[in-house]
Amino acid sequence: MTRGVPGEAEQPEPELVEVEVGGTALLKCGPSHSQGNFGHVDWFSVHKEKPTLIFRVHQGLGQSQPGEYQHRLSLQDKGTTLALAHITPHDERIFLCQGKRPQSQEHRIQLRVYKAPEEPSIQVNAVGISVNSQEPEEVATCVGRNGYPVPQVIWYKNGRPLKEEKNRVHIQSSQIVESSGLYTLQSVLKAQLVKEDKDAQFYCELNYRLPSGNHMKESKEVTVPVFYPAEKVWLEVEPVGMLKEGDRVEIRCLADGNPPPHFSISKQNLSTREMEEETTDDNGILVLEPAQKEHSGVYECHGLDLETTTSLQSDQQELLVNYVSDVRVRPAAPESQEGSSLTLTCEAESNQAIEFQWLREKTGKLLQKGPVLQLYNLKREEGGGYRCVASVPSVPGLNRTQLVNVAVFGSPWMTVKERKVWVKENTVLNLSCEASGHPRPTISWNVDGMASEQDQDPQSVLSILNVLVTPELLETGAECVASNSLGKNTTIIFLELDSNRTTGLSTSTVSPHAKANSTSTEKKLPEPESKGVVIVAVTVCILVLAVLGAVLYFFYKKGKLPCGRSGKQEITLPPSPKSEFVVEVKSDKLPEEMGLLQGSNGDKRAPGDQGEKYIDLRH
Repeated sequence: MTRGVPGEAEQPEPELVEVEVGGTALLKCGPSHSQGNFGHVDWFSVHKEKPTLIFRVHQGLGQSQPGEYQHRLSLQDKGTTLALAHITPHDERIFLCQGKRPQSQEHRIQLRVYKAPEEPSIQVNAVGISVNSQEPEEVATCVGRNGYPVPQVIWYKNGRPLKEEKNRVHIQSSQIVESSGLYTLQSVLKAQLVKEDKDAQFYCELNYRLPSGNHMKESKEVTVPVFYPAEKVWLEVEPVGMLKEGDRVEIRCLADGNPPPHFSISKQNLSTREMEEETTDDNGILVLEPAQKEHSGVYECHGLDLETTTSLQSDQQELLVNYVSDVRVRPAAPESQEGSSLTLTCEAESNQAIEFQWLREKTGKLLQKGPVLQLYNLKREEGGGYRCVASVPSVPGLNRTQLVNVAVFGSPWMTVKERKVWVKENTVLNLSCEASGHPRPTISWNVDGMASEQDQDPQSVLSILNVLVTPELLETGAECVASNSLGKNTTIIFLELDSNRTTGLSTSTVSPHAKANSTSTEKKLPEPESKGVVIVAVTVCILVLAVLGAVLYFFYKKGKLPCGRSGKQEITLPPSPKSEFVVEVKSDKLPEEMGLLQGSNGDKRAPGDQGEKYIDLRH
């Protein structure tokens, strides 16, 4: 019997082998053959029904035939399996093997090749689609690259698959074969959209198969611009809620069309009752900054569709800007005698109910709630600023204030009565003097220099004198005099020369109520040199006593001072009222400068004892 040409006879269905691109296909020459049947086998690839010898097995040894598979074929499993490496899409075909023995059957293998496509990309129509279009317009394009075989594409809108629908939905797909044999799929979705599709989410899905089963990949979701005419317009005000003077208020027009129409905003004229157009910015927004009570009124919006020339008008909306204004205090310039009473009344204008409070200006303390503040038995220190606060509880943050200064009649009051300044000779010095009173006092100096005044408040003044420190100024000091129609008062400044100090100001801490306006004289501070002399004097005195004690002890030991019962002698000392031995230490300094000799508890001696100090030596 003559052996037939491979592929001529009718053959059963070929064995199916599936493999991914880049993998290795294992081709077996039929499971029914015995081990001996594989000693002499020929392998063929069939392309366009034409078999081509690609591999030959002789006595269990394999040899590739020249051609496209020459370097990718090898034997495995002791010659029972032919391995084809580096699979490409071009390898998808039928392979067959045939033994060389008589009556040997050929075995056919169908090789299927797969490759997952890349993640699909989607490109939306950025120009947009008008709902007035008479035929489907392009919505988006989906592209799936480098897949094998060609994947299937499904389009979705809002999670629901789209199907072809005449004059409504059309899906047009095409593919390109790359040089690698892989496919690139491109699918275009066209649809006729309506206004409700303005927020619709579109995406595409690629379905493909691998040896492991069926798979799919989805693109991102996209929204296509949809153009539709406006049906109504309306006004919107920001911020929402109750408005007050000083706020930044925006009035804008809104419409349900895309693109929005051209907007204009009008306000009603209270006199003519006619609507008058307001000036808006480039976006058609009316900005009120800061908002004022005059901005209250009735507003409306107009919208003009430039494509259809349709004009729309919004409902009228009233805008209310709450306010507090014209806060005033009666009397406007209050003044009173010390010990008298004074009534302050606060008034204000507002479109809402007002609450009043009175605060002390310099402390912020709440004095009274209500429009009236009653001050009884006025004292000089109660003069100064009082603030009325008018607020609207129903509108948070809405308030206005008015400050009034209460003047209490009185002669000038000095902040400091006396103080001492440490200076260096021939240096320039600024001397300050502050006084208050009503009428407002004026300040003069008893020395020449450049003086300037600063108002601290309506009843107080601060004078600063720029002077050169001279011997004459050191001798006389400086005096400022504050005077008004009710009297005058002074501040005395003592100048002390100290070359060891840097020029500076040493001000006595004197309370205005206790010392600044009394006649007490401030004590001068002790000089550092006086303290040093006192310390030296005390040290010398102690040394003298020590030497005297040593001499007496020496004579006692030598027998020069007999102290026995039989030879008793007496040392006669100058008479003293208390029979005491006294060493006198005198100081030519002022009594105040002997502070180091005071007791540790800080008690001072009587004035008569501060000129001289005594140290008693008693047995």
